[in-house]
Amino acid sequence: MAEVKKTPPGGGARGAGGWTRFVTARPRLTLLVALVLTALAVLAGGGVADRMGSGGWEDPAAESTYATEALERRFPGSQPNLLLLVDAGPTGVDAPAVAAEARELAERLDAEPGVDGVGSYWSTGSPALRSEDGRKAVIAARIAGEEKDAAAVLDRIAPEYRGAHGPVEVSLGGSLAVRHEMQVVIQEDLLRAELIALPVTLVLLVMVFGSAVAALLPLGVGIVAILGTNAVLRGITEFTDVSVFAQNLTTALGLGLAIDYALFVVRRYREELAAGADTYTAVRTTLRTAGRTVLFSALTVAVSLAAMLVFPQYFLRSFAYAGIAVVLLAATAALTLLPAALVLLGPRVNALDLRRLLRRGRNGKDAPDALDALDGDGDGGRDGGGYGGGGREGAGWAWAAALVMRRAPVFAVLTTAGLVLLGLPFLGVQLGTADDRQLPATASSRVVQDQLRDGFPGDPGGGITVLAEGPATPAQYAAYRELITGVDGVVRAEGPVTTGSGHAYFTVVPEGEAVGAEAQRTVGELRSVPAPFETSVTGQAAVLVDSKDALAERLPWAAAIIVLVTLVLVFLLTGSVLIPVQAVVLNALSLTAMFGAVVWVFQDGHLSGLLGFTPTGDIETTLPVLMFCVAFGLSMDYGVFLLSRIKEEYDTTGDHEHSVRFGLRHTGGLITAAAVILAVVMVAIGTSRVTNTKMLGLGVALAVLMDAMVVRSLLVPSVMKLTGRLTWWAPGPLRRFHDRFGISESDGAAEGSGATGATGGAGGAEAPREAVSLGR
Repeated sequence: MAEVKKTPPGGGARGAGGWTRFVTARPRLTLLVALVLTALAVLAGGGVADRMGSGGWEDPAAESTYATEALERRFPGSQPNLLLLVDAGPTGVDAPAVAAEARELAERLDAEPGVDGVGSYWSTGSPALRSEDGRKAVIAARIAGEEKDAAAVLDRIAPEYRGAHGPVEVSLGGSLAVRHEMQVVIQEDLLRAELIALPVTLVLLVMVFGSAVAALLPLGVGIVAILGTNAVLRGITEFTDVSVFAQNLTTALGLGLAIDYALFVVRRYREELAAGADTYTAVRTTLRTAGRTVLFSALTVAVSLAAMLVFPQYFLRSFAYAGIAVVLLAATAALTLLPAALVLLGPRVNALDLRRLLRRGRNGKDAPDALDALDGDGDGGRDGGGYGGGGREGAGWAWAAALVMRRAPVFAVLTTAGLVLLGLPFLGVQLGTADDRQLPATASSRVVQDQLRDGFPGDPGGGITVLAEGPATPAQYAAYRELITGVDGVVRAEGPVTTGSGHAYFTVVPEGEAVGAEAQRTVGELRSVPAPFETSVTGQAAVLVDSKDALAERLPWAAAIIVLVTLVLVFLLTGSVLIPVQAVVLNALSLTAMFGAVVWVFQDGHLSGLLGFTPTGDIETTLPVLMFCVAFGLSMDYGVFLLSRIKEEYDTTGDHEHSVRFGLRHTGGLITAAAVILAVVMVAIGTSRVTNTKMLGLGVALAVLMDAMVVRSLLVPSVMKLTGRLTWWAPGPLRRFHDRFGISESDGAAEGSGATGATGGAGGAEAPREAVSLGR
């Protein structure tokens, strides 16, 4: 391609706009500042994972949380989080030499700084602390303090206790050991996922663009977003708890959304160059059109993720922190660094074509880029209202859109029915809590927990604990114990353990698993038992009950935030009152396959051998909420790309069906390519050995692909055909509001290059006169 003369920032097409001048006036300085800030982010974000927690599923204001904190202060031994599994082999745990060694280990552990409430089978004689075969027994303790401080104590003492000690072999388990090992595994898996995703993503980008230079730009934007978000999270950890799981979302969204935004910007820039624009004009038009859509898309994704802030669990709030930060940073980089780089590169954005030989046609002429073939770049104009004209690039998408619209009722009904059918397994969802079975079967703390679960008569670290506060006599305590022993589902009740100052606790062993449905029902029964003192119930089952209640209480608020803001933003984009409703409904439909697959695979255990996880018969309570917010936001991301291009063409031509064909023709390949790349990143995250992370990665990857390849390709054009010109209707006051404040790619398009036609109102959808614009 011949060098196109650059028009300086002050000249060329009119209406350059302040933002464009700011970004492009000193592109080298812009990139230098970005490089310095990125280097500072690397320093600021270093070691962020070490400051994160691996919990956060409990409600801080719940009864179970209050009871747990009170018991930790007054009865450290009642809430053990560290278990030493002492294996005596065939000698048995009651042998004198074994008992002497075990007592010595318990005494040493009790003397360790930061360790409280040490008890053991040898000191209490409790049958719950001895295995049924008599070969193993437990020393239980609690490491007090914040999660990070407790983990540091565990790191310090673990080497001294793990391994052979005379006649016994000691292994470490308990909730603290499980969470700490989970944190280590997640960090290792995240590094592996990045090593998988980055090179594969680069190869896919080269295949899409055909140019190594163009392919590196989205990857660079993604890396900047990830590093910047790590620095933001490091700062947030100074003020509140942040879950280590959020780092997975940072990597996935950082790469995925940055690539989406960069694909959209670079594609539009190359389209403008192909239409004959010079570099500065092409950048101006790109920012005014694609840049505005990127900004709008980032807002919709950020809102979906921000809805998780209404929940009290810091596990969910952490994903909001990470998600909002990475989305805004990705959009900022795409709208600042990317235009500056494009100004410096000019037509050289197409340089280093690594597929030159494959792109040679029989007559020796270059064939179109992969992106052109996918996306319709370089077709030189409109598709002429038909789906075969205007050049062959993108004609397949236009042809598919026309076919779908010709049989719109059939495609709409069959696609909707298929999506609903795929989501039916979710009707049988069982919500539970994460435990050691999230870890691979070979993880050391998981091995200990498996032995405790399978070989002991009770769970030494589980059960239900009832805290009693207030003055009481021994007779009153005894009477209350009789009452709770008689509750349905209670195997036995032990206690009370008292301090002599009006505080005591009872330990209740429920039937079935520690967090099973029977145990959850028992929690409710225990809370309704009358007592002459104040009681609070805690334990794993109680935490789960309270967590589910907190989610159920706040879920309508989160859903209302997402739906309301989505309706408003899509109205600002389209000026229609029907399209926002369609967007919400179709986005929700795109998630049905994900939720159905989550239950069928991860709850019911299908494909567990292939995917390498242990099914527990339930889904962690917060995961469906998290997956909905993330997947809904990403679906809106693709919906915005398609709707913005349809609206741009409709403002120009007033032809509804042609605009739908045009929009799909010019974005179908782009959305598909972006979805495939994002799915690759999510699948890389899904290779994690931790089940929740695997579920998140694979589930969102499925949702993204279903949205791009089914909903955007089949359901959207068929529904828009059925609604016809009514699609663009809005009452007079709302239409006038949109004319003044709406967001539109087509605003001022006539000021740009020949690649973008003049705008005009049609069918009650006039081009905005005072739209919110990056170009103004």
